[in-house]
Amino acid sequence: MIVQVAVSGPFLFALDYRFDALLQFPVVGGRVSVPFRNKTVIGVVMAILTDSVDCDLSKIKPILEVLDTEPLLSDALLTLLKWASHYYHEPIGEVLQAALPKRLRAGEAAEVSGTPAWQLSALGLALTLADLPKNAKHQHALLACFNTAQSQGQTVLSASALSASLDHWRASVKKFVEAGWLTLTQGHCLADGVWGQRPAHCLNPEQQAAVDAVSQRTTLFGAYLLQGVTGSGKTEVYLGMIEQVLAKGQQALVLVPEIGLTPQMVARFEAYLQAPVATLHSGLNDSERHCAWHLVRTGQVKVLLGTRSAVFAPFKHLGICIIDEEHDLSYKQQEGFRYSARDLLVRRAFQEAIPVVLGSATPSLESLHNVAQGRYRHLTLKIRAGNAKMPSIKLLDIRGEKIQEGVSTPLKIAMQQHLTQGGQVLLFLNRRGFAPVLMCHDCGWQASCPSCDANMTLHQTAHTTQGGYLQCHHCGEQQALPPECPSCLSTEFVKVGQGTERLEETIQAWFSDKSVLRIDRDTTRLKGKMAELTGIAERGEADILIGTQMLAKGHHFPNVTLVGLLDIDQGLFSVDYRALERTAQLILQVAGRAGRAKKAGEVLIQTHHPEHPLLITLIKEGYEAFAQKALLERQDAQLPPFKHQILVRAEANLAQDAMAFLQSLKAGLEQVHARSRPEQAHDLQIWGPVSAPMQRRQGRYRFQLLLQSSKRAYLHSVLGELEPYIYKSPLARKVRWSLDVDPQEMV
Repeated sequence: MIVQVAVSGPFLFALDYRFDALLQFPVVGGRVSVPFRNKTVIGVVMAILTDSVDCDLSKIKPILEVLDTEPLLSDALLTLLKWASHYYHEPIGEVLQAALPKRLRAGEAAEVSGTPAWQLSALGLALTLADLPKNAKHQHALLACFNTAQSQGQTVLSASALSASLDHWRASVKKFVEAGWLTLTQGHCLADGVWGQRPAHCLNPEQQAAVDAVSQRTTLFGAYLLQGVTGSGKTEVYLGMIEQVLAKGQQALVLVPEIGLTPQMVARFEAYLQAPVATLHSGLNDSERHCAWHLVRTGQVKVLLGTRSAVFAPFKHLGICIIDEEHDLSYKQQEGFRYSARDLLVRRAFQEAIPVVLGSATPSLESLHNVAQGRYRHLTLKIRAGNAKMPSIKLLDIRGEKIQEGVSTPLKIAMQQHLTQGGQVLLFLNRRGFAPVLMCHDCGWQASCPSCDANMTLHQTAHTTQGGYLQCHHCGEQQALPPECPSCLSTEFVKVGQGTERLEETIQAWFSDKSVLRIDRDTTRLKGKMAELTGIAERGEADILIGTQMLAKGHHFPNVTLVGLLDIDQGLFSVDYRALERTAQLILQVAGRAGRAKKAGEVLIQTHHPEHPLLITLIKEGYEAFAQKALLERQDAQLPPFKHQILVRAEANLAQDAMAFLQSLKAGLEQVHARSRPEQAHDLQIWGPVSAPMQRRQGRYRFQLLLQSSKRAYLHSVLGELEPYIYKSPLARKVRWSLDVDPQEMV
């Protein structure tokens, strides 16, 4: 018997292995241990060939061990993964690696017994803070955490629950266990929680109509674009749809763009549904991911909320797929297996004959085009929940204005007015760090990354002896601040440009009596920190919020009455044709944080280009008018969604190696294209090869080749015919290359 096994590696098809009768019988969708070259690897069974095979079986390597007695991946999920492998031209083994948790890829048991958790013993219940050493602040915090949980009815706290509330808790837990104050037990991998009373869930007519439109067709595939203005209550609509699905005994999959959104959404979902919600995202450890994956696969948890990779989660009885902020770039994987979670989710819903809902206040042009083509049904929410008013949006013409640390005088005055009236202010600057450039005042030398064609960003902090450091935001390399200019030995440096750190320092100096909270990647690195900081913002405990695009998505800050966008001009002019669409989406998403409760909201956008036609359309006529004009421009320029693209990237230590590889590929594509039927001969454009916008990154030279056609199938067939030869090419061994189907970035 021959078993076809998918293993990690550059193999377009599963590999053949021999099955010996002494072993337990393998199952399609289960894992096996097989020899590969000089090592043992874990693979997934794709097919079992029981017919007679015309080959010498002694030359085929045997399966070493069968790890699963039942399939880990259902037939429906395997079908989706095989489709993804074909569509994205990715080896099937690599696709399966993306679909399995790390522990399962390593061959560990699929079943999960539980994760470590702790509860207060009889001695611990009698323990007081006075019994602990006075300076043991972590022990004090740990005891307070358990006492608080105990008062809320939680007797057991898992590692994930402790991490969400405390830093550096493990050493204290060890001491408590040794002292007999805590006992170790097996806990649930889900965050412990007491849901309390179910909140009221009264939908307005628009929301109810959207729920009814989807709930009436839960046994059929249907794609729905839910376009609702910011603050219109899209989450309430999702909950209404999920409630209908759960009532039928089915499960729900909800994708969100950022892990920062998951804590608050999980809390809302659990409170309303009165049931545990599993999560899958990069912020979880291997045990937590494995446990959540197992609970969903076995049907013990009905709702999974996760980021991009959750699209591959196994479900026992999936009933609906939902993707929030469907326009967000984070749904496109940019390394390795370059899939689009949004497109895969639609495909999964189609294969399983269930509805899929794509929600956004600012839908992608692709989704709006699908509505126009009749592929998606358009559902709209035009009013804000609770009768909150949409904020007024104004452009601040800062040409000739005196700008102090990135803030114009009109914006500063408006900040003072809103703060005096008791409102919260949010300042948006999509550039972290203190200053994007460190420059010598005498000779003009600039601190650049030794590995990338980019400047290093200055981060100014008290945690280093020199008060700061330089970091490349592309490759992550860090350097100490230079004591003197390496070019002219001057010691006088100029900090050019504005970052969130510098803005925070300036705003705190201007408004010394107000509390300032900065939320960006630097302040939210620790586990649970994002939830902590957004909680402070939501409760109104900070007067002024400063942040990057992390604050633009889905957060509800009821006290924010003024939003200031400091620098959006860089998105108006870019080498990437999608930049203007993304800028418009970002503007409206950030603007949507204002005026979400009873207080009226105001949005001020600083710009040197107040007469930009699409910017004026966006502000005066709204996103739909902007999108229609942008789609007409795309159609005139023959760009997606009216054309289909595949971007071939290559990078190498030597620029000529990457160019030679792409030139060889282009020649092969032209030969395949020349043999095509006459009616197809005009429908393939091959542009390049050219250098990437950032030619050198992480010490390697980067080039790209763009393929475009109005016929998606033809584009894939031309590349597919040549793909086997790419893997065998001697030139391919000198480069790192990748195929990016439906690319979302040209960087």
